[in-house]
Amino acid sequence: MSVVVVGYVPHPRGRAALEHGVLEAHRRGASLVVVNSSRGDALVDEEFVRGDRLRALHDELAATGLTTEVRQPVRGRDAAEELADVCRETGAELLVIGLRKRSAVGKLLMGSAAQRILLDVDCPVLGVKSPPREA
Repeated sequence: MSVVVVGYVPHPRGRAALEHGVLEAHRRGASLVVVNSSRGDALVDEEFVRGDRLRALHDELAATGLTTEVRQPVRGRDAAEELADVCRETGAELLVIGLRKRSAVGKLLMGSAAQRILLDVDCPVLGVKSPPREA
């Protein structure tokens, strides 16, 4: 079975990545692997999902009707390395990541994590932005 991998953080950009990942997995008839990693400081890392948020994520994934898996590596490596490894291990046909809004200079340079992901991952990468905030 084909696999779609999603890089997830509990922020609007992570929600956007998850939503698009679910859509792509359905479209492709693929399973979904959600990756939420920490460099090793998971207890204080605001981007590492735990407790009620983790249970809610599992419940949300169960409701999709997809075969899903949540991986939470805590190995002292950055997200780009973890995502590249998971994509290789699963033979992913697509990686979905969320992108944050950048300044003019930031747009020129792109985020370092996103840039590394694009360079390190062997499969196609879909970068999505969260919807603009409502006024």
